[in-house]
Amino acid sequence: MSNFWDFSVWGPFNLITVLLLSLLVANIVKKYIPGMEKSLIPSSVLGGGILLVISSVFTACTGKAMFDTAFFGGNGSAALEIITYHALALGFIASTFKSGGGKMTKQRTVEIFNSGVTTVATYLMQAILGMGITIAAVFLLSDFNFPAAGVLLPFGYGQGTGQALNYGTIYEGLGFEGGKSFGLTVAALGFLSASIGGVIHLNLLRRRGLVVRSAAADGRIASEEIQGEGEIPMFGSMDKMTVQIAFICGAYLLAFGLMYLLGLLLPGMKSVIFGFNFLLGVLSATIIKTVMNLLKKHGFARRKHLNDFLMTRASNCCFDVMVVAGIAVIRLDIVEKYWGILLIMGVIGAVSTYLYTRKIAVTLFPGYVEEQFLTTYGMLTGTASTGIILLREIDGRFETPAADNMVYQNFPAIVFGFPMMLLATLAPQKPYLTFGILVVFFIAMNILLFRSKLFGKKK
Repeated sequence: MSNFWDFSVWGPFNLITVLLLSLLVANIVKKYIPGMEKSLIPSSVLGGGILLVISSVFTACTGKAMFDTAFFGGNGSAALEIITYHALALGFIASTFKSGGGKMTKQRTVEIFNSGVTTVATYLMQAILGMGITIAAVFLLSDFNFPAAGVLLPFGYGQGTGQALNYGTIYEGLGFEGGKSFGLTVAALGFLSASIGGVIHLNLLRRRGLVVRSAAADGRIASEEIQGEGEIPMFGSMDKMTVQIAFICGAYLLAFGLMYLLGLLLPGMKSVIFGFNFLLGVLSATIIKTVMNLLKKHGFARRKHLNDFLMTRASNCCFDVMVVAGIAVIRLDIVEKYWGILLIMGVIGAVSTYLYTRKIAVTLFPGYVEEQFLTTYGMLTGTASTGIILLREIDGRFETPAADNMVYQNFPAIVFGFPMMLLATLAPQKPYLTFGILVVFFIAMNILLFRSKLFGKKK
């Protein structure tokens, strides 16, 4: 029986509280320090950075990892990794439960498909450039011998903190010392790239008089966005937010069951399967949402239980916690010997992603170039939330299809992106073969993406 005064009882609570307090402190810093609000750096990134600085100073002074002290239960670093891992999937599940708006025309279907292909093509470009850098580092540096490390660039930039941790953990188990911190550092550099690149681009647009800050970006929300027609009441015998959390957790439990069964069928790929927790979570949420819609359609459910507003809040909360935990757990003392490689990857990843997504937006989305570009660039260097932050600066009411493109592109992106995730597990054993396959795959994705320009439109 545990004593309630033991740190083993209070450690998890202390850890969660410190993460949330860092978000509050970061938000205050953004509000009251001149220039910080305009930087567009998410509070979660800033909060994680604050904890990273504090923990690094603590380690330098004491020689111990701050989050592994008794105050945090003695194993807080592992707990932060677990939080990052689960928050990724939970955030995706909550996003999947949201309903889509707008009529799906042929043109919209093409734009969504192109958005998904853009995502995968950018992942491939980032992987090729990242692997090119780390392969060169193997030949130029005597103390670096893991050429596949560059594959962490698309997982850090393109998919964010959770997947950077997942694959960093896999690579660390395959001999890449400090793989987890390397991947998480790449993700942190991605957020900085999203914020800095986004701010520079917005300022250029404003100086040219092309955009004005959206009046709807002040955060005001209409009542119909909170309580939709035909939904269960906000306050009843069971609180509406509790209902949303129950659906999210239920979908994640179903995802665990699917992963467990797949692990029994393919025991040699168990680590890879459980690394796709977010993907199985999206599948589970889609199944549950489809069943709920069918029940409502045939009269078995009289009211709608899923609420877009609350699911958005839950998703954003999960992503905020994921980011702050993922940055806080970075060990700078472990990755200090990789700083040269990391900075080169960070700069090249930011510039190439900016130029590539800009070219795609101008070529394939002429009706809303700036909105599509900012959303795509923010998402492919940070997270979906970063893309929304940039989009709200010029399209606060989401009047263009850019926000919907980002939501629905997940389906074609998953289909085309799944082979790349499998290639990432091959890279440590066959780095040069993987690099060649990535190049061929990238060419094929670009032919598919620019098909209308290469072959002309069908009459």
